[in-house]
Amino acid sequence: MNEWLDPLLLSRWQFGLTTIYHFFFVPLTIGLALTVAIFQTAWYRTDKAKYLQLTHFFGKIFLINFAMGVVTGIVQEFQFGMNWSDYSRFVGDVFGAPLAFEGITAFFLEATFIGLWIFGWDKLPRGLHLATIWLTAIGSTASAYFILAANAFMQNPVAYQMNEEKGRAELTSIGELLTNPIALASFPHTIFACFMVSAGLIISVAAWHLSRNQHLETMRPALKFGLWMMVIAGIATTLAGDQLGLVMVEAQPMKMAAAEALYTTATGANASFSVFTLGTPDGVSELFSVRIPYLLSFLSTHTFDGTVEGINNLQAEYVATYGPGDYTPTIWITYWSFRWMIGLGLAHMLVAVVGLWATRKGRLPRAQWMWKVAIWSFPFSLLAMSVGWVFTEMGRQPWIVFGLMRTQDGVSPGVSGVEILISLIAFTLLYGTLAVVEFRLILRAVQKGPDDAPAVDSESGEIKQTTTVY
Repeated sequence: MNEWLDPLLLSRWQFGLTTIYHFFFVPLTIGLALTVAIFQTAWYRTDKAKYLQLTHFFGKIFLINFAMGVVTGIVQEFQFGMNWSDYSRFVGDVFGAPLAFEGITAFFLEATFIGLWIFGWDKLPRGLHLATIWLTAIGSTASAYFILAANAFMQNPVAYQMNEEKGRAELTSIGELLTNPIALASFPHTIFACFMVSAGLIISVAAWHLSRNQHLETMRPALKFGLWMMVIAGIATTLAGDQLGLVMVEAQPMKMAAAEALYTTATGANASFSVFTLGTPDGVSELFSVRIPYLLSFLSTHTFDGTVEGINNLQAEYVATYGPGDYTPTIWITYWSFRWMIGLGLAHMLVAVVGLWATRKGRLPRAQWMWKVAIWSFPFSLLAMSVGWVFTEMGRQPWIVFGLMRTQDGVSPGVSGVEILISLIAFTLLYGTLAVVEFRLILRAVQKGPDDAPAVDSESGEIKQTTTVY
């Protein structure tokens, strides 16, 4: 029983639960902000009512999701002081800068202009009102960068000096911190993946209405847009992920070794990538596997004869560098999360490619199974991003700041396991309730569909702007 009341274990579970739950809303917010901006731009340039309808329709979903994301995100900051006070003291001087940039500039930009966008439909000129949603999209994207820059310090500490007297890392260069190679590589990979999530929602919603012969005038272009967005963003995510892999191997070679359960250093053909494996969870004993020769070597070094360091070799190296201890992450989590991330992302891209073929030349599929696949495929990209973050964070263990601070040293010393357990149960119940509310609100908006086309001014021929209450 005592091990279940371990403050470290419960703190990790609580932070993982609240972080993943909050992250469900982040990619959809970022992707939908851009989507709504594109639809409104199309209306601004063409005056076609269908694009205004799509702007209002997906704008409602965007606002519901944005509100829930803000509420759940606030909890994250409190946890740094509540459950991870030693960690907060250690990185506070470094984290303060990017988090301040995120709050004062990016989030304020996003929050300010989203208000102008909501209430400015019949009060601002069309061009100025269009600018507000673009500034909202820019703010949400910039916010993601500052958060990723802070997280990159945990993966690859740069721009700091150790204050031994105070026992903390202190910032030496904000420019170097914001240009951390991990941040520069993870940002495009993350943002393009967010666009995949948004595209997945558009595909599912459009397919649901089209399968029922509803709102054909608006949902046909929405479906086409979502399919193309998925393919383009999927390709961009893959290319950006390849570059992130190179940087990851440079900064954290143990993470790549754990992703393949590679215990012995391998080169060339021996550095193969296992698509699927049966055996013990830790990968020590393998019964059967499907492997692609040279692929792990190529992913790690961009050469077919490159050397990939194994877990045993790196463990010995880390012991010599950092002292006695186990520096191996949980292998089965890193191995399978890496594959689920890739597999779910590719599956969603495949759905989009098949969808583009099935809807070529303006036709619509007749087979009901195709509509069902399109509708139920929405979670693919979202789950791919979630397990991708599990891989990123779990693959760094046992470090909370790689090479500087272990996770066990970052937990709050004055918080008991019982206290954390109570808050964990409370958060779980609260977030479960919020999930039901979020789902019902979005489902209601989706099922209602776009509003009727707005009236057209008889003299100017322009679409009349009206106040929209979301």
